[in-house]
Parts: sequence; C-alpha cells; structure tokens
Amino acid sequence: MSDLTSVDIGIFVSIGLLVMVLIGVRVAFAAALAGLTGLFWIFWAKKGYDPEQIGWALTIAVKTAGQVPVSKISSQALSLIPTFILIGFLAYYAGLTKALFEAAKRWVGWLPGGLAVSTVFATAGFAAVSGASVATSAVFARIAIPEMLAQGYDKRFAAGVVAAAGTLASLIPPSAILVIYAIIVEQDVGRLLLAGFIPGAFSAVIYGGLVVGLALTFKNFGPPVKGFTWAQRFQSLPGAFPIFFVVIIIIFFIYNPFGGDAWGTPTEGGALGAFVVFLMALYRGMRWPQLKDALLETAKLTVMIFTIIWGVLIYVRFLGFADLPGAFSDWITGLDQSPMLTLILILLAYAVLGMFMDAIGMLLLTLPVVYPAVIALNGGEYVTAADSAFGMSGTGVAIWFGILVVKMAELCLITPPIGLNCFVVAGVRSDISVQDVFRGVSPFFVADALTIAGLIAFPQIVLFLPNLLL
Repeated sequence: MSDLTSVDIGIFVSIGLLVMVLIGVRVAFAAALAGLTGLFWIFWAKKGYDPEQIGWALTIAVKTAGQVPVSKISSQALSLIPTFILIGFLAYYAGLTKALFEAAKRWVGWLPGGLAVSTVFATAGFAAVSGASVATSAVFARIAIPEMLAQGYDKRFAAGVVAAAGTLASLIPPSAILVIYAIIVEQDVGRLLLAGFIPGAFSAVIYGGLVVGLALTFKNFGPPVKGFTWAQRFQSLPGAFPIFFVVIIIIFFIYNPFGGDAWGTPTEGGALGAFVVFLMALYRGMRWPQLKDALLETAKLTVMIFTIIWGVLIYVRFLGFADLPGAFSDWITGLDQSPMLTLILILLAYAVLGMFMDAIGMLLLTLPVVYPAVIALNGGEYVTAADSAFGMSGTGVAIWFGILVVKMAELCLITPPIGLNCFVVAGVRSDISVQDVFRGVSPFFVADALTIAGLIAFPQIVLFLPNLLL
C-alpha cells in the first residue's frame, strides 16, 4: 500500500464511491464519505502510514472537509440557484409554466411523440427564465410527467425527457455555468451568454428530433396530440407571453444590448426576475397558500441540492489533493497527434469526469489546466484566425470551447452516478426511482453526441451572435 501514488488513491476511492451509489447509498452521503475517506488516506500516506499519525491525518481531513460548506456554498455564483428555483416555483404556482406547456402542446403536439416534444420545447422556453437546470427539471416533473403517463408513455422515458430537457438551462441564457466559465477563463460574460442562444436552440431541436425518430420507430411509443384548431393555438399564446417577458427583463438586465456596462449581476437579474414573476403571480390570482407552497418548495429543493453539492464538493476537494483531474489532463495534452483529435479527447475526458463530480467542481478543477492547453493548441491567445489550428482567433476559441465544455457539463446532470437532474426528478416523483430516470435519459446521450459533433463541425453556430458585437 505504501507504493500507491495519490492518483492511485484517487482511482480506488472513486471506485468505492461508485460501489456505494450502486448499492443505494444517497449520493450526497456517498460522495461526502468517499471524499473524507480519501482525504484521510492522502494525509496519512504522506506520513508513511505511521500508526501514531492516524489522529493527525483524521483531524486534518475533517478540517479540510469542513471548510467546503462555507468556502464553496457561500460563493456568489451558487447564490443563483435559490433565486432561479424561486422563479420556477412562483411561475409554476401562478400557472405560467402550465400555460407555456399548453401552448407548446397545441403547436407541436401533433408530431409523433407530441407530448414529449412539447416538453422539450416548453422546457427550453422556461430554461431562459429559470437558468437553473435542477429547477427546470423539478417544475416540469410536476407538469409534464403526469400528462405523459396519462397518454400511456413509459414512466422511465417520461422522466428521462424531463431530466434531459432540463439540461438546456445550462446553455440557454441566463446560464450560471456559463458565468462561472467566463469568470475562470477571464472572458466577457455578455458574449458567452449570447453565444449560448443558438447552441441551446440547436440542442432542443436535436432532442425533439430524437423523440420524433423514436416515436416513428417504435409502435405506440408516444401518440400525437390532435384536435387543436388554429384558433385554439393562437388563444394559447397570451398565457405564455409572461414567461418571454421575464426572459427579456433578465437578459436586458445582465447583458446591456445598448452597449456599455451591464445593468447588474446575474444574481441581481435573477432577483429582479423573481420579483417580476411574483407580481405577475399576484395579478393572476396567486394567494398566500400558493405563495407559501412556492417558498416551501424552493426551500426544500434548495436544501436538497445544496446538501448534494456539499457532499460532492468534499469529494471534489479530495480529487484536487489526489490530482486525478490533473492526471487526465496531462495524459491528454501530452499525446502526439492533431489538435482537433486532442480537443475531442479532452471532451471525452470531461464526459468521464462528469460521472464522478458536479459541473461546477469539474470546471473549477480542470479549466486552469485544460483551458491554457486548448489555447496553446490553437496557437496562442493572440493568434489570428488565419494562423490558428482551429481556424479562429484566441477569443473565438475561448467562446467556442466554453460552449463545448458547458454542453459536456450538461452530461454531468444526467450521467450516473451523480446526475443531479435525475435525482431531482426522482425526488419530485415518488413513484419513479432514480434508476428509472437514468434508464430514461440513455437515448439522449445520442442526441448530445450529435449536438457536440455539430458544434465542432460548424463553429459558426456558436460564434455567429458574439461576432455581431465585434
């Protein structure tokens, strides 16, 4: 055992985490226990496994793990989560999300797999308000899953559609993960948020196409919803307008389209959005019982999510000491091959890492190593498009790579064993297990692979809108 390196310890502890999750241990507790055990192992190994140093190693491990709730959860970036969750539940209890889903159902429900397709596009619209994948998944688990089950959909696929479609909030502005990426790599937040619009819509179209393809392939997979007249379709639009109004307010607040500095931070924009939705909810007849339910649901979901984040971040802290992400990065960037192949391998490494850690922790740990390597592969920060390996300037690669990484980070939300969206959907729906949700999202990995391939092959999907600002 004395011959084990820190990377070896990281691999063994990660395998232990997988085993715990597979036997049914809650992911928050499994990750926290794995992280604490790994920290103890790392510190004790540094003392040569001296029996007299067990107490010292355990004390340092506990102190290191205990710093996570304060140092990480109190960050401003994570304060977006409760704000956007509140927007989601206020909109839900005010009937705004149901109106959005009803409009989507009337306009695209006629397609094969119509309710699932409607869920994808309604979720994409709501993602532009919520900005938090977990809140989007939680809200539509209440709205869309019952209707799909009533139409005879398999419960696993119905849950998988909601969990996968909820990931669109990671790309469609306002996106907390894009803001975190911009802060880490010191790029313009406004341009990165703007870059997420078309890829987010592109991903939604791919998801919808996948559902239609499955419905055409398998008999009775998802019957279309028929019988709506054009008059009924147009009558559904006013109910969905408040959602788009809030979208405009949030985007105008955190990204000033008239030039100059932004009007506020994303957190302030989220708070303003929550206030506007609150006023709309009052106007639509929401009273104290509904408001109380929205606040309680927000508090419960926030506590559940933050508990998972605490546990996962303890594990992520251990991975930093074990240098497991660094070992992945060193191995990939040291390969003698073309820059494009190296980039694809980096993205594949993110897919693997996403199985073991949350998106925020993954970005914080890996980007300080991976981002400079990608910029170097392109020819440097100030290289022109004509002289670069990827055919873009340094700034263009920074934005393009950011969208690719965030799209890969979406996989963290639906990838076992720490797929947060899957746990949220299972938590909202007591009749659906997390194993059912993980099975239901499996077809959407194919859709995500197609989306990534499209963004790599056609970078202008990402760069078209940001280039308009130049």
